[in-house]
Amino acid sequence: MASSLMIISAFVLGTLAALFGLLPEWIYSSGLDMWLLYALMLQVGISIGADPKLKETLRSLSPSVLLVPLATIVGTMVMCFGVSFLISRWSVSEVMAVGSGFGYYSLSSILVSSLKEATIGVQAAAELGTITLIANIFREMMTLIFAPFMVRWFSPLAPICSGGATTMDVTLPVITRYSGQKWVFVSIVHGVVVDFSVPILVPLFCSL
Repeated sequence: MASSLMIISAFVLGTLAALFGLLPEWIYSSGLDMWLLYALMLQVGISIGADPKLKETLRSLSPSVLLVPLATIVGTMVMCFGVSFLISRWSVSEVMAVGSGFGYYSLSSILVSSLKEATIGVQAAAELGTITLIANIFREMMTLIFAPFMVRWFSPLAPICSGGATTMDVTLPVITRYSGQKWVFVSIVHGVVVDFSVPILVPLFCSL
């Protein structure tokens, strides 16, 4: 919860600073946002590669375990595709770009904002990036809050699929508590695989 509030606070602070003209002009025109995006992608790669659980997780992978992240990705994309026809403001690919953040709000919101600028303009791209941020924060928070009900009404796999990319870190404690210890490994593998899909799927849908 604290990390989510920090992300939102940083976003609001940046918005207010730009709105009231408190930032120098070179920040807008130097392409700094793309360099920061590259730095973020580098940091994401380093953090994944440095995770001591990664090698163990990859060595222990089996085809049946991979069905869980596959179900999460396919299910999310199918629902986003369906919902997109109820939203006139955004295209199908843009709605699917938002959904393919899978709870990884910090990375996906920046990717969407930066990659859509060239095609829909700065203002619309910022709006879509904000929607991405909020939608994916909600995904994480809903998993944290409703995990016990998901297990009770559906199955132990429900909060894992709901958590998306967060199941290897932020939502892992509640999944462990309510789904059970035997699902910890599945949750970690699920988080790693879905995490890897975010920097692939978001740019893909932003380019369509």
